[in-house]
Amino acid sequence: MKKILLISLAVLVVAGLVAFFIYKQQSGYTKVFITKIGRQDLTTIVSGTGQIKPRTYVNLGATAMGRVTHLYVKEGDKVKKGEVVATIENVQQQATVNGQQASIAAARTDISSFIAAEKTAQANLDHAKADLEQKQLDWVRAQALYKDGIMAKQDYDAKKAAYDLDVASVAQAVAQLNQAKAQTASARGHLDTQVATLRADKDMLDRTIAVAPFDGIVTNEPIREGETVVEGIQNSEGSTLMTLADMSVVTAEVKVDETDIINLKLGQPADVTIDALPGKVFKGHVTLVGDQALLRSTGVATLQSTTGTEEAKDFKVVVTLDTPNDELKPGLSCTAKITTAHKSDVLSLPIQALTLYDTAQDAAKGKNGVQAASAPADTKGPVQGVFVARKDDRGRLRAHFVPVTTGITGATNIEVLKGLNAGDEVVTGPYKILRALKDGALLKRDKSAPADLSGGTS
Repeated sequence: MKKILLISLAVLVVAGLVAFFIYKQQSGYTKVFITKIGRQDLTTIVSGTGQIKPRTYVNLGATAMGRVTHLYVKEGDKVKKGEVVATIENVQQQATVNGQQASIAAARTDISSFIAAEKTAQANLDHAKADLEQKQLDWVRAQALYKDGIMAKQDYDAKKAAYDLDVASVAQAVAQLNQAKAQTASARGHLDTQVATLRADKDMLDRTIAVAPFDGIVTNEPIREGETVVEGIQNSEGSTLMTLADMSVVTAEVKVDETDIINLKLGQPADVTIDALPGKVFKGHVTLVGDQALLRSTGVATLQSTTGTEEAKDFKVVVTLDTPNDELKPGLSCTAKITTAHKSDVLSLPIQALTLYDTAQDAAKGKNGVQAASAPADTKGPVQGVFVARKDDRGRLRAHFVPVTTGITGATNIEVLKGLNAGDEVVTGPYKILRALKDGALLKRDKSAPADLSGGTS
């Protein structure tokens, strides 16, 4: 029994000595995740959520007051341009049109009679002129005979009187012709007025008939047959008969955070997913980037807001789908992932490796006698960079802060423009340790972290 106790005591002493030496060996080391950087394809994506909307849609409102007599379509029906979709009672409007058409027919008959009278007056004028020519010849001959003393004074006077009478008859016929022409012109003017009135009456009748302005789908029909509708007056909205949407061009109207809007441009490609259609991706492109910020809580434009409260803001972005189909319905919730930048085979590092480090606070010599990182001469305050793991002359890993210049950002990685080379090993975490890490600190690799993140696409 005593022997067993001695053996156990010896084992405990050896274990204690081993633990002590291990502790002494690892004292002063910081356990970190280390990743080797490499080249890969990077894609910058901006996401926004919103809903599916047709590019063209219209609320067909009532343009006349009355009872809805017929609804020829229902929600979900497809309609063609010019198709009658609804009618409102139009007895009065139809009677007005019929009465005006009868008046126009009577006016045209009057014009025909005036034209006939005009022709009669023209014939009377032609007859009077022919008679005047004959009387003029008789009068000229009578003057010659009377001058030679052959014709009696009585006959001479009769010829002159007959000539003067025909001159008056011609003048009268001219006056009658002008009067007939004036009556015809007046009748035509009245006809034009009546035609214009008929056009206005037909417009009032047409207002009782709703037609589709384009090919589309009925997406909303808030009324029923027999209900009374009213037209809008000044600032008061009228009754809506139905909503028509042109689904040949479908858009995704989404909201994008204000921090991402500066990266968006017209024409950028986008992938749109619909919550109701899982697994399907619709290709599209950006066709509108809003210029006005919208309050996230209310959706009201900041210029229209009366409150002075600072809050997060979004911008409206419209993505037009390249190949829409019949499954898409207005109002479906969607998410648009817009590609704002893409580069192939670029040097990149994990985003979590980036940190801000104030190199000015370190002395000319860093911790443990290792040269401290140097920032550009014109840099003041913290510098963006990474801690690179490099072995010292004794083979121990140490952290060396290296300022880096970055480019586009992917989902998990960021492009390195300057400061690092492919194959460099950088410290990626843990977060708390990375933020407190000092240049020149001794490092110990955490084996639980991924050893290499240089492949794949962000």
